[in-house]
Amino acid sequence: MGANKIEKENYFNRLQELIETYPSIFIVNIDNVSSNQMHQIRQALRGKGQVLMGKNTMVRRALKIFIQSNPQYERLLTHVKGNIGYVFTSGDLKDIRDIIVANKVRAPARAGLYSPEDVYIPAGNTGMEPGKTSFFQALGVPTKIARGTIEIISDIRVVENNTRVGASEATLLNMLNISPFTFGMTCVQVYDNGQIFSPTVLDVTEETLIGRLMTAGNQIAAISLAINYPTLPAAMHSFINSFKNIMAVSVATDYTVSYTEKVKDMIANPDAYAAAAPAAATGGEAAPAAEEKKEEEEEEDEDMGLGLFD
Repeated sequence: MGANKIEKENYFNRLQELIETYPSIFIVNIDNVSSNQMHQIRQALRGKGQVLMGKNTMVRRALKIFIQSNPQYERLLTHVKGNIGYVFTSGDLKDIRDIIVANKVRAPARAGLYSPEDVYIPAGNTGMEPGKTSFFQALGVPTKIARGTIEIISDIRVVENNTRVGASEATLLNMLNISPFTFGMTCVQVYDNGQIFSPTVLDVTEETLIGRLMTAGNQIAAISLAINYPTLPAAMHSFINSFKNIMAVSVATDYTVSYTEKVKDMIANPDAYAAAAPAAATGGEAAPAAEEKKEEEEEEDEDMGLGLFD
């Protein structure tokens, strides 16, 4: 009894030390994770984080004690359920998440397990003798006998996602050497500096955030301009529109500002700014002159021809 009390006290002290040392905590699911996988994950996290396991009752009791002085940890209490563990870290959350979920192993189907995904049996020759047709018939798998062996006619789903694997399904999948499941540690929730959120948030890139921010800014600016309500995103558009209005008023009246002097001069003296027009005109006048010269030369040639025969 004394040893048990000492173990609990040591666990509480260890948990408190980790909470005070690391600002971020991953709540991870460890269903079907082997001890060898756990050892490899601990090695991969060495120097980057600490893994802590424990009974949920002990964790809740410890957290309730810590909440008295640190109320932000109350957010963790609702997620202390199921077969879970904790990864404490002060590193980059996305990198740590990738390390946690990277260690996965293929596993055969076992009766009673919940399937994490749909499981299909592919079409093709199984190489099994016809005497085992009953296994396929029990699961409604379409088959035929080809060259003395059982052949599956088409792909068929034998286990649905998030349903228990039956004994017949497990037996058939093992007979076909199909290991449909991949087991490993998965992230359930992330606690970071008093906030708790889904690990899917870590998949949001900087480009996505910038794009959403730009879209929101454009929408705010459009609404602000439409209802004539000043906001910071619409400020630049308002300045540009005001400048355009000043230019239009200055051009339409005798009032001149430095930006409209040239515009007014172009309106008053259009000939002075028609520098490009003479070049085109010159090219257009040169062609008729050349044609006239050519006609004169042809007429002279014809006269000279007639004079020779006279």
